[in-house]
Amino acid sequence: MNRRHLLATLPAALASMPALASGKKWRVGVIGHTGRGNYGHGLDTMWLRIPEAEIAAVADADAGGLEAARKKLGAGAGYDDYRRMLEEARPEIVAIGPRHIDQHHEMTLACVNAGVRGIYMEKPFCRTLQEADEMVAACDRAGVKLALAHRNRQHPVMQVVAKLVREGLVGRVLEMRGRGKEDARGGALDLWVLGSHVLNMAAYFGGDPVACDAVVKQDGRLVARADVKEGDEGIGPLAGNEVHARFEFADGLMFYFDSIKDAGVREAGFGLQIIGTKGVIDFRADKEPLVHLLPGSPFQPAAQPRQWVPISSGGVGKPEPVADLARLLSSHELAGRDLMASIEQNRPPLCDAVQGRQTVEMISAVFESHRLGGQRVEFPLKTRVNPLTLL
Repeated sequence: MNRRHLLATLPAALASMPALASGKKWRVGVIGHTGRGNYGHGLDTMWLRIPEAEIAAVADADAGGLEAARKKLGAGAGYDDYRRMLEEARPEIVAIGPRHIDQHHEMTLACVNAGVRGIYMEKPFCRTLQEADEMVAACDRAGVKLALAHRNRQHPVMQVVAKLVREGLVGRVLEMRGRGKEDARGGALDLWVLGSHVLNMAAYFGGDPVACDAVVKQDGRLVARADVKEGDEGIGPLAGNEVHARFEFADGLMFYFDSIKDAGVREAGFGLQIIGTKGVIDFRADKEPLVHLLPGSPFQPAAQPRQWVPISSGGVGKPEPVADLARLLSSHELAGRDLMASIEQNRPPLCDAVQGRQTVEMISAVFESHRLGGQRVEFPLKTRVNPLTLL
């Protein structure tokens, strides 16, 4: 485990709610697309819960969806073209809601060019590293803060666990393991849509990935060119209902990610485990409590049954001190306020565009390694397009 990386993530004080300058009202524009990813997982309604936000306008290319959204959000104006909304309504912050990620690149560049100060975007970030490079560069040039909707990264327990790991709670960390939901989307689609959460958490604890080796299978055989089809949710060329990947981080720590279609109990494995010589720390993505500890060596039978102990932002086995935390996270309220605070304080959001690109690079590395016969590929990847297009 990268100790220096964990130390760098710890703020001077573990605050549950980002502080904002008093009196400031942020003009928010919401972009959705009914039937083409809609408004993501509540990226429209989240602003209704933030007193410092005022929804100035909403854009949706679907006429029926636009009218419904305008009424639901109480938006001052509705537009069938998000570019016109950006030009006329002049929002300071824009929510890019569609889950279909083939729209994210164009929408981001349009927001940057329109002079917005902050963007909150549904995950995954975008389709390719080429798109990601252009999005990160554009935001950097204009000073735009872009936050990605990996809600688990906003959980204050992440910082607490980082500190506990640094202090040796589970002894020497040996490896990390993650799985997707492994439902009907299992395999490549699961890697993209749900696995992006897990990869983002793994990189938070492991630091920058330096290499990956992987195989992708379709019905038990290695994926070939003929298996590649247009994927759901605007992902682009996609193949495989089984994924097995190994990532190496800068300090040598290994992280394993696997997903198999219809693997078993719904959502049973969706999350991340940090496995050490003295215990296991388990993250169940989007659940509360998010984290549990199983003390003791994971490799030796115990005389008595061991129990999973919840870890809250207050510590191991302690009640959660942040009132209504589950709702604050699921509604994206914490993330929205963190984005506003990042603009005011001129700092990166907790989950920013660089992390969004990092997650896309980890996903792309899986397919690049498979394309090259499972060989070890190093970061940064030389291939910046979808590797499956080169099979």
